[in-house]
Amino acid sequence: MSKAFKSGFAAIVGRPNVGKSTLLNRVLGQKIAIMSDKAQTTRNKIHGIYTTDAEQVIFIDTPGIHKPKHKLGQMMTSLALATLNEVDLVLFLIDAEQGYGRGDQFIIDFLKKTDVPVFLIVNKIDKVHPDELLPLIDRYRQLYSFKEIIPISALQGQNVSTLMDQISHYLPQGPKYYPDDQVTDHPERFIVAELIREKILHLTRDEVPHAIAVVIDKMKVDEHRHLTEIQATIMVERSSQKGIIIGKSGSMLKEIGTLARKEIEALIGSKVFLELWVKVDKNWRDKEEELKNFGYTIQED
Repeated sequence: MSKAFKSGFAAIVGRPNVGKSTLLNRVLGQKIAIMSDKAQTTRNKIHGIYTTDAEQVIFIDTPGIHKPKHKLGQMMTSLALATLNEVDLVLFLIDAEQGYGRGDQFIIDFLKKTDVPVFLIVNKIDKVHPDELLPLIDRYRQLYSFKEIIPISALQGQNVSTLMDQISHYLPQGPKYYPDDQVTDHPERFIVAELIREKILHLTRDEVPHAIAVVIDKMKVDEHRHLTEIQATIMVERSSQKGIIIGKSGSMLKEIGTLARKEIEALIGSKVFLELWVKVDKNWRDKEEELKNFGYTIQED
């Protein structure tokens, strides 16, 4: 008899910028979550689907848990914490280089209220000396009884296969929720908007990256020309930010569009004609109606 098929949901949680999206992309072998060296990059739950002949794991990459400063921040934190009650397994990711922070205790307090197995994933071990790992692990072990503690480097892939083996061990028997070749349940429009936002994160600094949202206004496939036409609006909060995004003689907007178009073409497998506009919507991150319009889920208390 063949082994019973396993399936389940695993949440990836942690402070901002600990490598959650990098881990998800590494496991899937392709990019579905945007990556940046700036904190609070992920704003929605990103579902990544990993399937083998024996199992299917639906990973949920959550927004970095942090002390919120506006309604968008409140939504992001509530979304991440609510996920803990919806999964079969929690992967608590920490940054070996950063070490322990007060935000970790905030997360651990919530982990204590869950009934599912929790792994401690010590990421970025390529950034520290091995002698530094044991004291760090001991500190976390004193705060919570983790089912497994696994040091990894998501960027280099070190020990990621060991992590996957342990996840499989804890998965319950279950059905195959998605087809074998599906790697995310998000629509293409969502991924396209995220890829555009990623390029802005990479190319801008200070307050600009956190003050933007990207809305896909049009996405139309021209079968005869083998071309996908995309129109998108970049939302900012102030006129000064609009000027930065556009750049001198439109240079910044052109660079954003060029870089985004290349990745979108790789994603959808066709040529892309991308048009970008920039619009000011003052303090949109504190407007609940605008957050809904821009595709951010409002979590009820």
